[in-house]
Amino acid sequence: MSSQGEGRQGRIERKTKETEVGLQLNLDGTGAVKVRTPIPFFSHMLEAWAKHGLMDLSVEASGDVEVDIHHTVEDVGIVLGQALRQALGDKRGIVRYGTAFVPMDEALVQAAVDISGRPFLVFNVPVARTRVSNFDLDMLQEFFRAFAFNAEITLHVTMHYGHNLHHITEAVFKAVGRALAEATRLNPRIAGILPSTKGAL
Repeated sequence: MSSQGEGRQGRIERKTKETEVGLQLNLDGTGAVKVRTPIPFFSHMLEAWAKHGLMDLSVEASGDVEVDIHHTVEDVGIVLGQALRQALGDKRGIVRYGTAFVPMDEALVQAAVDISGRPFLVFNVPVARTRVSNFDLDMLQEFFRAFAFNAEITLHVTMHYGHNLHHITEAVFKAVGRALAEATRLNPRIAGILPSTKGAL
């Protein structure tokens, strides 16, 4: 994990009867990633998210995946959201909004984010009741809901078209990562200023 001492960082640990998650996030990183979860496809998606979001990410997660992957995926979403909120601090000087279109072969996915303090998710990606590897795609929306609500951001994810489930899922993670990279970026023109007419985010 590369980290600059002054980087905006979050570190969260969560332990329940079902899962144990330790996560560290550096918003001002280079995309250095160390992810260990019991769900290889999910680990791969988190790596894509961090690489394209230019965030250093370390995740150590274990859970009752022999029962269901649901608890582990959702709890990583919760902890990732909490770490993002922690790393953002008072949010002064951030761009606040970010949008990204990511094409992956035949698939095109768009993500738009507002670091608003108002948790909301609109998820228009019709892949429910299918799976890639051992990852149930029902969990995509659950993961991003847990993430958005714990990060206190507004997140819209839209699949414009596509049919390969791996491409669609990967484009979703990359698009959200890239939109967040833009929204969390510090803009020197508004250093120390909160990007809100209300004076609160």
